[in-house]
Amino acid sequence: MQATTQPSAASLKYAHKNLYINGELVPATGGATYQLLSPATEEPIATISWAQKSDTEATLQAAKEGFAYWSKLPVAERVEWMLKLRTRILERGDELRTAIMDEMGKTWEGSEEDLVSITNALQFYADEISSRKSFEIADKEGTHQHEIVSQPLGVVVAFLAYNFPLLNMGFKLGPALAAGCSIIMKPSESSAISACLIGEIAHEIGFPKGVINVLCGNRQNVGIPLCESKIPQLITMIGSTRTAQNLIVQSSQTSIKRFSMECGGNAPFIVFEDADMDEALAIGGGVKFGNSGQICVAPNRFYIHKSRFDAFVEGMVAKAQSMKVGHGRENQPDMGPLANKASVESVHAIVEQAVAEGGKILHGGAPLEGPGYYYPPTVIVLDNPEAAVLQNEIFGPVALICAFETKEEVIKYANSVDAGLASYVFTEDEALQQEMAMALEFGEVQINGVKYDIYLPHIGVKDAGISMDCSFMALDDYLQKKRITKKL
Repeated sequence: MQATTQPSAASLKYAHKNLYINGELVPATGGATYQLLSPATEEPIATISWAQKSDTEATLQAAKEGFAYWSKLPVAERVEWMLKLRTRILERGDELRTAIMDEMGKTWEGSEEDLVSITNALQFYADEISSRKSFEIADKEGTHQHEIVSQPLGVVVAFLAYNFPLLNMGFKLGPALAAGCSIIMKPSESSAISACLIGEIAHEIGFPKGVINVLCGNRQNVGIPLCESKIPQLITMIGSTRTAQNLIVQSSQTSIKRFSMECGGNAPFIVFEDADMDEALAIGGGVKFGNSGQICVAPNRFYIHKSRFDAFVEGMVAKAQSMKVGHGRENQPDMGPLANKASVESVHAIVEQAVAEGGKILHGGAPLEGPGYYYPPTVIVLDNPEAAVLQNEIFGPVALICAFETKEEVIKYANSVDAGLASYVFTEDEALQQEMAMALEFGEVQINGVKYDIYLPHIGVKDAGISMDCSFMALDDYLQKKRITKKL
């Protein structure tokens, strides 16, 4: 199977991208840059300013000063700026979507979710902060009055994953700006173009200085200094569990900070004997292979009741065979390349482990011939539902499928992993639906369908995260509660 790619350009497609610090687009100290490669062609498409420690220090000071201004701005004025930013993002929507397609391989259709998500987040949190009010706690003795108020927390540092560049940014930018916090965003180097474009848009509309900052760089010069500084009050992240652990260790050396971490998942997809097979296959295949499997809530481990196993496997193979793999707006592929070479190597290592543990490849199973970081939709059946490979988050288009017999054993299989983000259950039995919902150790249990939106909390348990993204509840991470008690 040969991937289809667009012809390579004779020169870099994108103009050089600068850092966005203190309201200005600036080069990194010493002119340091790195080249971003197209995952579809493996050729350079942009140069990105690569921040040094001095740039990080300057950004921290800028964010501190930006917070001093932004936190005192009336809510109505903050909302006005947020909506002005939202409007300009929408106006440059095609440009942003194209950048996402080029930088990390997302399909054109898939890029729409990113644009919708960041603009919805800005609108949602603008509305949410506008309706927030203080509240009182009744004094039991009647001698005092107690008011609970919320105030902006401080400077926020956000580490962003590459898989949904603007969605991930919106989940952090929306509540931070609404709460009155300034923010420093460190995008993945695999999705830096779209992040830099947001910096350019903020600069274009004259967003208040130091409130939004975009800093591209490595762990040594950017990541660690941001965490070790006493200036940030909240460290938030979307990424792997290991990254979260490192950030927490680094951040706790100098001060006590808050953390909001959305880490990796290893979602089970459970299909009982009475399930609607067409619906299960449509959702299972769609979410598994969507975004080339680079979704934290993508099902990794498919547990299918033995009476429906053959039918489900046949359906998943047919879904994989029907997927058009490629790149470009005109080509309209169903699935693009993985974001980088390391992702291809990681996914293939999991496939090799599955085979070593007795897995049988029914479709795919090897990187596609280059150029590009393409991995085909892959279906593997495993006889052992407790194989070690099932402990790995795949983050790629590989479905590992096992059979089960009883609800007790499938609950044990599903809960055997350290991370608990999303889970999926398909059954028409309402009593069983409720039993599974309460038994599964996951922050989200999706029954006979799937639904995500900015107003719904995105929750992880165990090693899948701390706190949450989305919904009115996420806003509390960016606000400091204060009790004001007055004697009557």
